[in-house]
Amino acid sequence: MSPPAVRIFNQSEIQSGSGLTAAALACIENAFSALAEGRVIMPPPLGMHIDDLQGEVHVKTAYIRGTAGFAVKVATGFYGNSKLGLPNSSGLILYLDAQTGFVKAIFADNGYLTDLRTALAGAIAAKYLARTQIETVGIVGTGIQARWQLEALTLVRKFRQVIVFGRSADSADAYIREMKSKVDSTFSKAASVSALVKASDLVVTATTARESLIKVDDLHPGLHITAIGSDGPGKHELDPAVVEKADVIVCDSYEQCRRLGELQTATIDRNRVIELGEVTSGRKTARSSDHQLSVCDLTGTGVQDSAIADFTYQALAGSRKT
Repeated sequence: MSPPAVRIFNQSEIQSGSGLTAAALACIENAFSALAEGRVIMPPPLGMHIDDLQGEVHVKTAYIRGTAGFAVKVATGFYGNSKLGLPNSSGLILYLDAQTGFVKAIFADNGYLTDLRTALAGAIAAKYLARTQIETVGIVGTGIQARWQLEALTLVRKFRQVIVFGRSADSADAYIREMKSKVDSTFSKAASVSALVKASDLVVTATTARESLIKVDDLHPGLHITAIGSDGPGKHELDPAVVEKADVIVCDSYEQCRRLGELQTATIDRNRVIELGEVTSGRKTARSSDHQLSVCDLTGTGVQDSAIADFTYQALAGSRKT
């Protein structure tokens, strides 16, 4: 008996099968819950940094018990690509049959599904951690994920104002021009990260920073911060004192965030940190007051990759013949 044929889906097909929808949000939320409930096998991610080429490669995987398949995802970030007129990030996903181990599909998505699942995780963090009523969202960064994060937030919160900080005025202007067509809010540029944080109810940091962007003096009661940029040794966007001062500290995976995320530099007891899946599954409560300061450290997990790959495959499997 021959192995089954492998389906290859290109980026346009993949985009037709999954996007920023309530169903995709529920898919990732359920994945976090499964992780907290012990229904997931997830090894530590593999990372390789190529400093002389300004590049990094991440390999992540996980198996969610009871699902038809699982993913092995390769994601790259080569930060000199912008000078070549190319996106900084790319990658692909292998989707394997959970019963036989054979490859069922290759998602040649150029990082699309990674961007999608990362944005959905940010929205889930906001759903459970940000105040129900917010007025102003602050976005630190103007790259692809800064765009995804803002659009994903509209799935879980209404807001009237967006403040943006970018490394250059031109990048901030380009961000605002694009996002005005996608998000029904007023937009403005911040003169500094400090000014942005002080004026915002919810802040998302989406950068490749290796230095503190948000300082403890910028904080105020009721603020929520989702930090997604730190996903490797040496990266961080928050001053360690910011995490240490938070009333509520949430992360996607404690062990992973201790190695790769904002928890690398913060000095906090393990019992102060809640995993996002513990919140989505109802095992623990996050925010209990509108006055609390909350921080969510997201490094991106293999369970998200397998969940979004399975979700997308099920949507596409009957859409065309092998």
